[in-house]
Amino acid sequence: MIIFLLPDSTKSKLKISEIILKGTIMGAIVTIPSIIAFLITWIVLDNLITAIIVGAIVHFIAMGFSLKISKTILVKK
Repeated sequence: MIIFLLPDSTKSKLKISEIILKGTIMGAIVTIPSIIAFLITWIVLDNLITAIIVGAIVHFIAMGFSLKISKTILVKK
């Protein structure tokens, strides 16, 4: 016996292009601050290991905020 799951027509769904656009925005929001922090730390301190650590810390902080940001960005109105 084969059971077909029918899509729920009452829910509004995002199009593929909207998912790609919003996913790209989320990726930029998470990645750009960590890259900037890495480059500034590397240029100012001239120490690669310290710059990597600072960039990783900023990246994980941005990932922590990304859940809150994604709830506001990815919701279809």
